[in-house]
Amino acid sequence: MEFKLTEEQQALKKEYDDFFREEMKAAPSEFRQNSLEAIYGTVEGWEFHRHMQKKLAEKGWLTMAWPKEFGGREAPIIEQLIFSEVHAYYRAPGIDGFGMGMFAPTLMLFANEEQKERLLGPIGRGEVNYCQGWSEPNAGSDLAALTTTAIKEGDHYVVNGQKVWTTGAHRADRMFLLARTDPSQRRSSGLSVFNVDMSTPGIEVRPIHYMDGKHLYNEIFLTDVIIPEYDLIGSENEGWKSTRATMNFERSGVGSFASAKRMLEELLEYVKTTKRGGKFLYENPVVRQKLAKLYIDIERGRALAYKVAWNQEKEKFLLSATGASASKVFGSELFQRITNFATEIMGMHGQLNSSKWAPLGGVMSGGYQWCMGMNIAAGSSEIQRNIIAWVGVGLPRFK
Repeated sequence: MEFKLTEEQQALKKEYDDFFREEMKAAPSEFRQNSLEAIYGTVEGWEFHRHMQKKLAEKGWLTMAWPKEFGGREAPIIEQLIFSEVHAYYRAPGIDGFGMGMFAPTLMLFANEEQKERLLGPIGRGEVNYCQGWSEPNAGSDLAALTTTAIKEGDHYVVNGQKVWTTGAHRADRMFLLARTDPSQRRSSGLSVFNVDMSTPGIEVRPIHYMDGKHLYNEIFLTDVIIPEYDLIGSENEGWKSTRATMNFERSGVGSFASAKRMLEELLEYVKTTKRGGKFLYENPVVRQKLAKLYIDIERGRALAYKVAWNQEKEKFLLSATGASASKVFGSELFQRITNFATEIMGMHGQLNSSKWAPLGGVMSGGYQWCMGMNIAAGSSEIQRNIIAWVGVGLPRFK
C-alpha cells in the first residue's frame, strides 16, 4: 500500500507548515517542551494559546471537519489528520482538546437543537475553553465507580462531589461533567452528562502542583452547585453512552507520532554535534542502531494512525476503535523509549532543565519526567489493552 499524499494534500500540508513555522517563532520559551504545561502553566503561555486559538478560528481550521450545519466545511478525515500532524509537530497551542476534541463531537451526537446552537458556536469560534469533569479520587480508569451526585430538584440539579486530575481547570471557562443522577443505580447505570459554567457558585478549584512546581492538574470540589436542567446533555441516566463516545473522539493518535518525530530530529542534531572520547555520538554503532529503531517505530506508529483514520472514513468503526487503542498504547510507550534513550546518552547533563548546560534546552529532561503520565492520560494502557483484547480480538471478559 502506498501512503503518498495527493498534490492537493501536499499543498495543504505546506500551508499548515508555513503557518505554524512562522507563528511559533513568537511562542514563549515554555513551548520548547511540553505544550500542555506551556498552555496551562503560565500567564504568557495561556495568552499565546488564546492568541493562536483566535487565528485558527479565523482560518476555519478549528472546525474544518465539522458538518456544514454547525459551521464547518465537512473536510475529509485525511485533511484533519494532516492538520493534527503538523500542529503537533510544531508543539503549537490554539486547540482546546477538551472542548474541540471531545465535547463538541459529543454535542453533535447527543445534544438537542437548542444546546447545539448555544454551545457549539463559542467552541468553534475559540471563545471558550473546557475542562473534563470525569476522574475522582476513587474513580479514575474505573470511571463507572464515580460517586459525584446530581440530584434533580424542580428545574435544576444540585451537584455534590469531587473531581481530581482535572487538566486546566484553573483556566477553563466551562466543564463537561459526568455525575450520578440516580444514586440507586450502580456502575455505568444512572449517570448523566452536564455542561457546567466554571463561575457557578459552589465550584472550588485547588491546584495539584508537580514536584518541580509546575501547575497542570487540579482538584475540583462541588458543593451544592446548581446546574439548570437545560444544561443536561442527552437523556437523564444515559450519560455512559455519550461518555463512551467522547472517549472514542479523544483517541486519534497521530499527534503522538508527530511529536515523537520532532523529538527524534532534535536528538539526531544532538548526536551529530556532540563528541564523546574524541568521536561524534552518531559514529557509535549502538547509538546508530537505537536511533534507527526509534525511526522505524515512529513510521510504524504514523502508518497505524493513518490506518485508524482510513477506517473511520470507511465507517469501519469497530476497527477504528481498536486501532485507536493500539495507537494510543504504542505512542505512549514510544515517547518513553525516546526520552529514556535521550537522557541515557546525554549523561548527567540530560537531567538538567533550566540551565545553559541543559542539552536541547532541557526538552528531553522534561519529557523524561512527564512520559510515565502518558500511560494513564486519555485512558490507561491497561484499559487500552483490554479494549484491544475484548473488542479487537474477541477474547472473553472476566466477571
